[in-house]
Amino acid sequence: MHGNSVTLHPALGLDYGEARIGVAATDDCGILAHPVESIHLKHTEPLSRIAQLIEQRGIRTLVLGLPLRQDGSEGTACAKVRRFADSLQKRFPDLPLHLVDEYLTTATAQEKLHQAGKKAKNFRPIIDQAAAVEILNNWMEQSGFSHIDAGVNFFQ
Repeated sequence: MHGNSVTLHPALGLDYGEARIGVAATDDCGILAHPVESIHLKHTEPLSRIAQLIEQRGIRTLVLGLPLRQDGSEGTACAKVRRFADSLQKRFPDLPLHLVDEYLTTATAQEKLHQAGKKAKNFRPIIDQAAAVEILNNWMEQSGFSHIDAGVNFFQ
């Protein structure tokens, strides 16, 4: 689809929300995705922080979750994410931006955290990052990149 997958990694995955943006990244080879941080929108200008992460990590691709409905249609949440995607494309025109269906990524992330022994009350600080990991995993699967579902243990 996009030639050599190595040129697309590391990738930065973003789970856009009204209060926070969950951030995850792949390794240089695109084998694993791991949590990075949550950007709290009340306290941090997101594009500036994303620019710092791109520079620090040598990011080559941006992957943004698109909250499609179960039937695949777009609602008001998608419109907000698409506006954010436009801002990303304007700020980082040299980086490819992939929009990936994020349907059920938060539920999948919650289930994995629960399986890892995390209590629901402790999910909030890391759920956005875990969802961003799932967004990256979905993108890698859809793109035909192999990855290992390593059952990442979030912040033991």
